[in-house]
Amino acid sequence: MKRLIIPALCLLTACSTEQDAGVVQPASEGYQRIISMDYCADQYVLALAEREDILALSPDADKTFSYLRDQADGIPQIRPVAESVLAAQPDLIVRSYGGGPLTPRFFSQAGIDVLQIGWTSDFESIRTVTRDIAAQMGVPERGEELIAAFDARLAAITPRDDGQRVLYVTPGGVTSGPNSLINDAFETAGLTNYETRAGWHDLPLEQIATDAPDVLAVAFYDSIHQNPSIWSPSHHPVTLNALEAAETVPLDASWTSCGSWYLIDAIEALAASGSEAS
Repeated sequence: MKRLIIPALCLLTACSTEQDAGVVQPASEGYQRIISMDYCADQYVLALAEREDILALSPDADKTFSYLRDQADGIPQIRPVAESVLAAQPDLIVRSYGGGPLTPRFFSQAGIDVLQIGWTSDFESIRTVTRDIAAQMGVPERGEELIAAFDARLAAITPRDDGQRVLYVTPGGVTSGPNSLINDAFETAGLTNYETRAGWHDLPLEQIATDAPDVLAVAFYDSIHQNPSIWSPSHHPVTLNALEAAETVPLDASWTSCGSWYLIDAIEALAASGSEAS
């Protein structure tokens, strides 16, 4: 039966994916009481730490959008609440956004090492962050194993050769353009990104209505967005018509929910969809 470490009164609010100031850089030594503060951090902890050294994971560790959710079974969970985390007496906190931007400074001032997961925007940054996290957790060889497996699967990709344009669709009605991991995934799979504007944008409904994409890469995060707004562009008739007319590649929520080595699963699915459609 799963145990839940009950939160106390003080919630460290807000989210941040950027490196926070005031973080004590962990020494390259073995940690035996590790707490993960969010589901992106959960994946690194589950992949790199010994199971007996994991004190607790985030409440989302076993959700469908958590890639290593099966490995999280039976490990206690803890909310990003200051009193609960302090009472658990961890020797290392690993976090991406969990607890908010004040979390690293707060816990480092309390004498607890905090390992902040860096931002990833391309394949090379995935390698760098994985290598850095593994080294600072004292298990550099495990990081190299993850990177080697990622690179081997990348090298084995057979890109599509049909010249199709693909649009990334999320339940919230946004898509991603160039200079992003999604774009890199498309290019590696042999697809051209339908969205030509860099960054994240609302679905271009007017453009879709007159010049529909060939392929829709659909990330339906059902567990995160149980009831997305009826006003979301993903519910617009233009989008729904495109879903019916275009080739659709469903992407598991866990593949793209965090920018990490397991994005390779999405790339393989996108590349393989070409042969399935033909």
